[in-house]
Amino acid sequence: MGSLDTLIDKALGEIEGRGHRRMLSPVTIAPNGMLRRDGCEMLDFSSNDYLGLSRHPELIARARDWTERYGVGSGASRLVTGTSEAHLTVERRIADFKRTEAALLFASGWQANAAVLPALLAAAPGAAVFTDRLIHASLHHGCAAAGVRQIRFRHNDLDHLEQLLARNGRNAPARIIVTESVFSMDGDTADLSRLSQIASAHDAFLFVDEAHATGVHGPGGAGLSAAIPGGVDLVMGTFSKAMGSFGAYVAGSRLLCDYLVNACSGFIYSTAPPPAVLGAIDAALDVVPAMNVQRRTLTELGDRLRAGLIHAGYPRSESSTQIVPVVLGEARNAVAVSQKLAEQGMLAAAIRPPTVPRGTSRLRIALRSTHEQADIDRLLEAIGPCP
Repeated sequence: MGSLDTLIDKALGEIEGRGHRRMLSPVTIAPNGMLRRDGCEMLDFSSNDYLGLSRHPELIARARDWTERYGVGSGASRLVTGTSEAHLTVERRIADFKRTEAALLFASGWQANAAVLPALLAAAPGAAVFTDRLIHASLHHGCAAAGVRQIRFRHNDLDHLEQLLARNGRNAPARIIVTESVFSMDGDTADLSRLSQIASAHDAFLFVDEAHATGVHGPGGAGLSAAIPGGVDLVMGTFSKAMGSFGAYVAGSRLLCDYLVNACSGFIYSTAPPPAVLGAIDAALDVVPAMNVQRRTLTELGDRLRAGLIHAGYPRSESSTQIVPVVLGEARNAVAVSQKLAEQGMLAAAIRPPTVPRGTSRLRIALRSTHEQADIDRLLEAIGPCP
């Protein structure tokens, strides 16, 4: 074993000692919200497939059709030979869905966040960047890659944001506010209407990650930003969660998208999304706007679960969406409850640091429109009363 291997082995042992070690475990996903792991069928409370679209026949059929028509790969990056008319058509449809002038496809939400922020900041040297403390790791990475020091405001505390803007943003050449609309670990939402007003008052650029809102929230599932057209400067969202397939987008002005085509390394140097993915996205854009019944079901299930947790003595969370955290404190506690649920045929993954702050390890319950009220009651019984 070489010196680096020795150090890696030591680091892995330290991760193990903290109770933070992760292991890959394959699953087979069924269309009814069930999955099979280690030979056991389990009720899935961890997947982000909120509307059950990953097995939807229309998405499967169009992915197959576009593969047969256009092949399995795009062959190159977008600025070489990787742009087809299908890419441009899907991007126009995304812009219409998000009620923006333009949109661009990316390979993943992580890639989009990590690459778009440095591109924006390259156009505005010295910009002041104001971030909600609980934004996704990919957004923190984008700021780090740009070499900027974040000015972090307390989670969803917009009074604090205004104080920081007044104190730190006045002399900056530009101001950028970064947040999520639905926070991925807490299931609460940002007040985008007020954020838009604050951004306007301080001549700030508003960047909103809608990964967990796209498909589930806002008019026709278009995200919370779609309720305030023109109120958000840049929206990032994904197709790998409620939209059922893979990939991501950014949507905004035509000027912004034209700039990113020329300045965003994650767009310029990545192979274009393949035809099967484009077909699935195209089908989802047909299906999702009409899924109001499924969206109402998610709201009702979330309300039932939150009420049951409060009745069981758990602290009231700020969650108001399909994501419901059960905060259990230390990592070992979360792992133990997750294992107890697995023994009873339910998968609810334990989320531990660094994904969430130390001392807030939790079960992150992700609801699906295919769940039933009886599933929620069974889950609550298995979780049991607050220790």
